[in-house]
Amino acid sequence: MSNGESEYRIARFRERLAGGDVAELGVRIEVRGATVLLTGTLPTADHRDEILRIAAAELAGLPVRAELLLACADPPDRPEELR
Repeated sequence: MSNGESEYRIARFRERLAGGDVAELGVRIEVRGATVLLTGTLPTADHRDEILRIAAAELAGLPVRAELLLACADPPDRPEELR
């Protein structure tokens, strides 16, 4: 795959994320050598799965490394003690 084709596919992936339901999630897309790095913190596993599904479709054949963390939105299991 040529460098120009890779750049085109990465740009298309960025546009697809920007125009979709996951646009406001703040996923960062960087190119590190030949690898596409996805980073960010997402509210749910479903959002992460959607990002990875889109990446697999748009970036098939390119090495992708996903460092997508999940924000813990669970309520605390005990009251906070202030002293």
